[in-house]
Order: sequence, then structure tokens, then C-alpha cells
Amino acid sequence: MRKIILLTLTICTTALIYVSCSSSDDVVNQTDPSAVGASVAIDAANEMDVKTGLSVTASAETAKTTETGPITCATITVTMPNGTAYPKVFTVDYGAGCTINQLERKGKLKITLTGPIITTGSKMTIERIDYSLAGLKLEGTIEYTNTTTIATVPQWTRKVTNGKFTDLQGRVFLNSGTFTTKQTAGVDTPYILEDNVYEIPDGTHTVTTDKGGTLTLTVKETLVKKYSCEFISKGELQVAGGYLNGIVDYGNNECDTKYTYIHENGTAYNLSM
Repeated sequence: MRKIILLTLTICTTALIYVSCSSSDDVVNQTDPSAVGASVAIDAANEMDVKTGLSVTASAETAKTTETGPITCATITVTMPNGTAYPKVFTVDYGAGCTINQLERKGKLKITLTGPIITTGSKMTIERIDYSLAGLKLEGTIEYTNTTTIATVPQWTRKVTNGKFTDLQGRVFLNSGTFTTKQTAGVDTPYILEDNVYEIPDGTHTVTTDKGGTLTLTVKETLVKKYSCEFISKGELQVAGGYLNGIVDYGNNECDTKYTYIHENGTAYNLSM
């Protein structure tokens, strides 16, 4: 039950270029997939920080070093403000620079855990402090709450509030959203991560540009994320924003970086995360 890894999208160069290279004053009001790329990059960063939080807190709970890949070059401190087991506060300090999987992180993540994340009702809150990822400044709070009602189907919600993403050109994208994540395979083998499968049956992510345009992505067909693959391999998002209306299709469950944006007029853009 400790192998709790939420959807993890790797922020790749392609997705970041979509954010930084648009010449439009308002990317969400153009029939152009660059706004979709911006949203993918933002959500990827959110999910990567959740994975860091889960890895840090799970390692502290088990006193093991497994599954600590995202934080091996950071300095981690743990405090218990009330002198009791919970809440626990973890500070992940990347200092002036810490490179993991070719992505440099700077600053700190403050992670507060109210109880074991495998327990219904427990919450993990992640706060960003002077934090950046690959030169992209990230602000805001992520709340990851265990909402399990059936023991055989672990479930969590991931809520982002006051999200703020500043790209390499200084453009600012505000973001917020809530997703539901369920573990649908691997529950009976808690110490074998490779057989885990996660699904996101519902949720909405909203991005607002510094020009006031808004893009909303809503789960249309359940998203599938296999632990053995770094990327979402199946499912669809409904995209709505100005003239940018269509579907993000993640494919037929193959493990690859590809996805397709299909505009409402039928035009398809083959993209890569």
C-alpha cells in the first residue's frame, strides 16, 4: 500500500517550446496547440511535485531508501511540530541547483503530512518556496488527500490552488484544478511497484494566461497511467478555451510520449510530451 505514485508526466523540451515560442498575444484564443502544450507542462510539474512528496514521506515512514529517486540530491529535514507522530513537516531543499533526470530544480518544497497517506482522510500538502523546475518558476499549493471508501480500490484527490507558472520568457500562467486518482492494479503486491496501474476517471484543470484567456481541460475518457511507463498511455481530455476547442487523445495504451490534439474542425496535431 506504500507504492502510491500518482500520474507522472515528464516535462520534455517539446512541451516547453510550445509554451515559450508562441508569438500570439493570447495563445488560448488561437487555433493553435501551443496552449495545450502549456497546460501539459503545468500539469506535468504538479504531478512531479506530488511524486516527490509521496517518495519523501514514504521513505520516512518505512526507513528505506527505495523510491527516493526524485529527491536524492536534495537535503531533507523532518520535524514534528506538536511533538507527536503527526503532523510531520518535510522540507526538501534543492539549494542553488539540483539536477535530476536532466531537469534542474532550485528552492524548496515544504510537505506537511497529517497522517499516513494510505489512510483515508490523511492529507499531504505541498508548498513551493522560491522553487523552480528547469528554469520555470512554480508557485502555489498542492493538496493530495486520501478519499478511499473501498479498501481494494485506493483513491486520492489532487487539488491545486493559487498555481502560478512563469515560463522562460516571463509569461505567467495561473492554474488550478482537481483530479481523482484510483489505483486499479497492483494493490495486492504493495512492495512491487511495476505492476501498479492508476486511472483518473474525472477532473478538471484550468489555465489562465497573463492576457486573460482561459483554457479548461476536463477528463472525457478515463486516463490510464501504468507505473512501468512514464506517460499517460490512454484516455482523452476535452479542451475548451476561446477558439481552441477539441480533444487531447493519449492513444491506445502504448507506452510512448505521443499524444494528439484534435481540433473541433477535425484538424489533428501530433504532439509529444
